[in-house]
Amino acid sequence: DLRRFSPGSSVCSHTPKMYRTSVCDPEMSLVCLSDFEMYAKEHLPKTTWDYYAAGADECCTRDDNLMAYKRIRLRPRMLRDVSVTDTRTTMQGTEISFPIGIAPTAFHCMAWHDGEMSTARAAEAMNTCYIASTYATCSVEEISAAAPNGFRWFQLYVYRNRKLSEQLIHRVEAHGYKAIVLTVDVPYTGKRRNDIRNNFKLPPHLKVKNFDGIFEQELNGAEVYGVPANSLDPSISWKDIYWLRSLTRLPIIIKGILTKEDAELAVEHGVQGIIVSNHGGRQLDGGPATIDALSEIVETVQGRIEVYLDGGIRTGSDVLKALALGAKCVFIGRPVVWGLAYKGEEGVKEILQILNDEFRLSMALSGCRNISEINRNLIQFSKL
Repeated sequence: DLRRFSPGSSVCSHTPKMYRTSVCDPEMSLVCLSDFEMYAKEHLPKTTWDYYAAGADECCTRDDNLMAYKRIRLRPRMLRDVSVTDTRTTMQGTEISFPIGIAPTAFHCMAWHDGEMSTARAAEAMNTCYIASTYATCSVEEISAAAPNGFRWFQLYVYRNRKLSEQLIHRVEAHGYKAIVLTVDVPYTGKRRNDIRNNFKLPPHLKVKNFDGIFEQELNGAEVYGVPANSLDPSISWKDIYWLRSLTRLPIIIKGILTKEDAELAVEHGVQGIIVSNHGGRQLDGGPATIDALSEIVETVQGRIEVYLDGGIRTGSDVLKALALGAKCVFIGRPVVWGLAYKGEEGVKEILQILNDEFRLSMALSGCRNISEINRNLIQFSKL
């Protein structure tokens, strides 16, 4: 994935056909991630759009995830010979083409008919990591069959019925998933006002496919996001990391860490990675933006395990800032759904390609030829 710049050439591997004024035209060229966002908002049913866009309470944390990047300034270096650039990196020892993976998000079939299968194929084609969600509208088996050579992790929730979680772990092990990503910020579901106003429910033709046939009897009662209310186990604690390690030899990545104290506990409990995440601002409103929480976690971990980040990544320079502050890789959530809504697998590939092209350009304009040259010296820390 070495890319040579030639004078006057576009950094992009594809040239936009032409610019048009309305984002309603599916043949128009979408140039940046916010174009895809606008397209998805115009074309998805309102209830579906509201579900994907939702933040908790007043959405302060959701919005701050984006705004925080705009407060960070870069210190670019010049005359560094950036004629050849390389965006390759590794995650848990596996090489990927660029440090941008797909975060676990639910219900992709609401955006595109074959949902997560298209997402998996796009990730495979672009040679990056896809974290499949427990709340997928395709099963772990369907996802692995759709992209048999893809690099996949699996995001896990812990249920009151622990056997459900155990069975899922065995299924993903058998189908080539390479890590378990334990989400730790949902002992209870955050309050998402529009979902309550809309009385959000999965459309009747869709279901949480990983639990097909398991919850059928119970779904006559109260339901939250496709499973019976109160299914999640709020008693989950650090000792459950040992329980999880006893069930699988796959690497365990903890998603939802926001403080140095919890980062230290994660290392002490023997996990292989941390995803700095606030669940896209959908859980606790008033917590930190993930990019603002990153530094103290990186400083605490001191390279003992890999640290990743999600939340608010919308441009290639956002990716560069996160890597400069110590993230090994970033993950994108909502933009993947926008890509699906636009053109399924092709749309997700376009999202990843645009972000990678922007990241490569930001790298070069900052004087970095490869990932190892990106460090904290790129970030301007204000002198207070």
